[in-house]
Amino acid sequence: MAPNDVVVRPMISLTPEAHQVVVDALAQEPDPDRLALWLEVRGVQAGAYAYDLYFQALADADSEDAVERDGELAVVVPKASVDRLRGARLEWSADGEGGLVLVNPNTPEPEATGVPAEVLAAGTGGVLGSRVTSVLDQVVNPSIASHGGRADLVAIDEDKAVAYLRLSGGCQGCAMSRMTLTQGIETALRDEVPELTGVVDVTDHAVGENPYY
Repeated sequence: MAPNDVVVRPMISLTPEAHQVVVDALAQEPDPDRLALWLEVRGVQAGAYAYDLYFQALADADSEDAVERDGELAVVVPKASVDRLRGARLEWSADGEGGLVLVNPNTPEPEATGVPAEVLAAGTGGVLGSRVTSVLDQVVNPSIASHGGRADLVAIDEDKAVAYLRLSGGCQGCAMSRMTLTQGIETALRDEVPELTGVVDVTDHAVGENPYY
């Protein structure tokens, strides 16, 4: 290799097993030749990034999105997730029923989540956290899904009974998200989990499709 040659590593790599799983799934889609695998960070849960993997038209990628190819497969990382996914690897795990697993060397900074570090580290698997997650999954998210929105529990302060939520999809960056949170999501949570003393929105609305400040 010449001294000035630079080895450019892919932003996202796929193991051979993961590549085959994705290609096989893509082949089942209508008009697969126009589609790419899109990977993005949709939020932070229990101190770790949470991800979305889906098929979408390659033509929908813009100049600031990262577009790479793994053989015949096009892979797109939206611009807001580029720094958060750089160097990640998509693997196939045979544990349980098997599934795709994204191994990411990047982790969110505790202060960047808007949640106290000690609360974030405690996770969301406690009694109160499990109840809040259940209400979000069964009551809240089916309701706001019609607007393309989603709410996830990022952290829960079990001692102070405060829930920290992150909105995504149509709710992220939406100027109505404050009303959605206070009049919709928070009301539903307090009705079902009356012990809650507070619901805090820690969404980074500046990176949504319609950011507001």
